[in-house]
Amino acid sequence: MKILAIIPARAGSKRIPHKNKRLLGEKPLIVWSIDSVKGISVIGDILVSTDDSEIADIAQHAGALVPWLRPAELATDHADSVSVVLHALNWYEHVNGEVEGVLLLQPTSPFRSRNTVINGIQLFTDGGGRTVIAVSPAASHPLWCFKVENNKMEPFVTGSGVTMRSQDLPPAFVVNGALYLIAPHVLRQTSSFYENNIVPLVMNDPYEGLDIDTELDWQLANTYLHHRAVQESAC
Repeated sequence: MKILAIIPARAGSKRIPHKNKRLLGEKPLIVWSIDSVKGISVIGDILVSTDDSEIADIAQHAGALVPWLRPAELATDHADSVSVVLHALNWYEHVNGEVEGVLLLQPTSPFRSRNTVINGIQLFTDGGGRTVIAVSPAASHPLWCFKVENNKMEPFVTGSGVTMRSQDLPPAFVVNGALYLIAPHVLRQTSSFYENNIVPLVMNDPYEGLDIDTELDWQLANTYLHHRAVQESAC
C-alpha cells in the first residue's frame, strides 16, 4: 500500500489573512498537518500544493515535498479541492508511479492526531479501498433546525423531530474537513470525494475535529493549546 498525502495551502485567505503560514502555538499552521503524518510508513510523500513561495519554503523545511508552485487558475476563491488534488496526483503518478490512495489533509484541521490518521488508513485498507471521510458529532442536530420562509419558521427536516428529547435523537454527524482518503481511480471517475459508499472516520474529540475558518476559531485553538500546556506542565 502506497498513499500520497496532499495538503492544499494557497496564499489567499479572506477570513484569516495568511493563515497557512501564521503561527499557531510555536509553529506555522501548515506544519501541524505535515507533522501529523510524517513517519507513517504507507505514506510515500507529503505533497504541499501552494502558490506561495513562503509557504513552500516553510513546508519544505518541515519535510514536505513542494515540487512546483500551483498554477494561478487553481489558486482562486473558485478553485475546488478536487481539481487541486487531481493536479497534484496526476503530476506525482507521472513522475513517481501509481499510488493506491490519495489522502487530502486540510491545513485548517491542525489537531487531527497521528492515531486518527492511522485509523483512517486502516479503515481504507480493511474496506478494500472504500472512501474514508472524517466526521464529528453535529453541534446542532438537524432535526432541531429550522428554515425561515415568508417570515415563518418551518422545520428544516419534515416530521416531529423538533419535539423529541435530546436523548432520543438519533446520532448525527458532520464532515469536519480533517481527512479524506480515496482511491485515485474513484476520484478520477467521480470528480468528487463523496461517492455512494463512504466509510466514516468518527472523531469524537471536539478539538481534534476543529476546523479553523474564522478568527474566533483561531482564538479557540490558541485557548486549547494554552490549556493543554497547563495540563501537561501539571503532570
